[in-house]
Amino acid sequence: MEVKGKIIQKFDLQSGTSKAGNPWKKQNYLLETLDSFPRKIYFDFFGDRADQFNLNVGDMITLSFDIECREYQGRYYTDIRGWKAEKIDENAPATAPAPINDAPPAPIPAPPAPDMNFEQTQEDDLPF
Repeated sequence: MEVKGKIIQKFDLQSGTSKAGNPWKKQNYLLETLDSFPRKIYFDFFGDRADQFNLNVGDMITLSFDIECREYQGRYYTDIRGWKAEKIDENAPATAPAPINDAPPAPIPAPPAPDMNFEQTQEDDLPF
């Protein structure tokens, strides 16, 4: 999934060691969407991706993410886990203009005229 927005808050890097003894780290951000009714999305980059994307407050980005859910002691927790962030160039046009085609559209051929021969023959098997 993807969403475009502006980073409005960057949280402290979290790190630790799992029960299995593996080190982990997580970087959390708060993004505000560019919709007419902006929404806030709290997301993170986990593991090596925490260092891969150097995002700062005010950056306009396109965030690619997955939604994950896990259960802990009978309660469910949902995370928005980012896997790619691309900075948006604010000076670039929003969309590339469509190419201009000066040629008129090709005419649509007319369907063939129906056969208007209504002569009845003796071989007609209609009841009337």
